[in-house]
Amino acid sequence: MFGRKNKLKREFDARLYKLLLETKEEWEQAREIERYSHDYHEEVIVRRKIAESKYFHLFKEAKERRLRIERE
Repeated sequence: MFGRKNKLKREFDARLYKLLLETKEEWEQAREIERYSHDYHEEVIVRRKIAESKYFHLFKEAKERRLRIERE
């Protein structure tokens, strides 16, 4: 019974970690686009803010789940 619970937690933690990395990359790309954009369009700013809020939401979820990230 407890083995399955731990297995599910590890599985969902791995998914969350992967999604967190993807979202961070998306946010960093949006920041770069905004930085090198000569004329600011609202769409560029909105995309960056959306990516940023997604990342911080996932970061908060990872913190609540006490997700352990092993550095390489």
